[in-house]
Amino acid sequence: MSKPQTITQKILAAHAGKEYVAPGELILAKVDIALGNDITAPLAIKAFRDIGAQKVFDRERVVLVADHFAPNKDIASAIQVQILRQFAREQDLLHFYEGGDMGVEHALLPEKGIVVPGDLIIGADSHTCTYGALGAFATGVGSTDLAAAMVTGEVWLKVPESLKFVYNGAPGPWVTGKDLILYTIGDIGVDGANYRAMEFTGEAISALPMADRFAMANMAVEAGAKNGIIAPDETTLEYVKNRALRPFVIKNLYSDKDSAYTLVKNYNVGSLEPQVACPSSPGNVKPVSQVGQVAIDQAVIGSCTNGRLEDLQVAAKVLKGRKVAKDVRLIIIPATPLIYRQAMDEGLLAVFLEAGAVIGPPTCGPCLGGHLGILAPGEVAIATTNRNFVGRMGHPQSKVYLANPAVTAASAVTGRITGPTAL
Repeated sequence: MSKPQTITQKILAAHAGKEYVAPGELILAKVDIALGNDITAPLAIKAFRDIGAQKVFDRERVVLVADHFAPNKDIASAIQVQILRQFAREQDLLHFYEGGDMGVEHALLPEKGIVVPGDLIIGADSHTCTYGALGAFATGVGSTDLAAAMVTGEVWLKVPESLKFVYNGAPGPWVTGKDLILYTIGDIGVDGANYRAMEFTGEAISALPMADRFAMANMAVEAGAKNGIIAPDETTLEYVKNRALRPFVIKNLYSDKDSAYTLVKNYNVGSLEPQVACPSSPGNVKPVSQVGQVAIDQAVIGSCTNGRLEDLQVAAKVLKGRKVAKDVRLIIIPATPLIYRQAMDEGLLAVFLEAGAVIGPPTCGPCLGGHLGILAPGEVAIATTNRNFVGRMGHPQSKVYLANPAVTAASAVTGRITGPTAL
């Protein structure tokens, strides 16, 4: 009888050509998707050339997305994207996205069916862990690791230990997956899952739509995790069945009953209220009712964490018939062109414009202090993004609070951090 394994172990074992892998074991694993963006891929392309490589291992499995400083904000960023564009043409890559095809990478790849359950995905971006919401092993790597994978189709990994987070009960109004992960990070700390797999399960997870699952897996890295993962179920299948570009099998994608976990946490989410991460750490978390009187200058709704259609629908529900406070800039960025079109077709963009919001093109933009919403000294922002480190969205003397789309929209209306029930 085979030894019990977690879903993370099973995926890694399959890609290493083994029946079983143990936590702490070093493996050489085959990669399904190798991803780079306009910040990290130019370094990988340089390393690719430095080692004398001629061809990528598979033109359909190397994915480049120009999303961080796009549309190009200056000459330097234009050159970065030019490097990607030229490499993509040279290698005849099937998946290169810029301009009107470009979306925020971690929303774009699942939407297009490029990543599927059971995959092993590496990306030269720390939030590659987003794809764990599909029941895949997905993790961020450095640009040189990406270069090696582009050549060989393989990556060295240490099998992580697993932590299990069980969420029971039904979340109340306005409480989302973003709140569950913020609460969890606040509980275990930003280093509470260092190089471990965060496995999310329980009845509350089963009830979450895919958008909320993506938000949770996305922020696993903010607790130091190697990956975040949710076993696929009917909700997952419904999402991927008409999108998947490759066949996949979910038959064995679950954790065995007697799997070993370094830590098991049980949460009852029934009494949880929307959470806010205060400056300057995703772990500095408080319920929105305990944040106090914090005036804001800017509110941002978007990013690979919360720029999906469901996020925009929640924001529109709060903003409909209301106006953004006089001294607040509300910036809304749909994560992909498809989401932008869907929001337009549903009338969400009209709601945002009526409220006084600025609507930007799909891009990472202000999340990383890139462009389209940089903060000046002393300014305060609330955002649906995933990080609020010092200087993350602009000047080092600015401050960023993290929250879900409903809280962010409500705060834009009142001019201070508040939950939607206070409107």
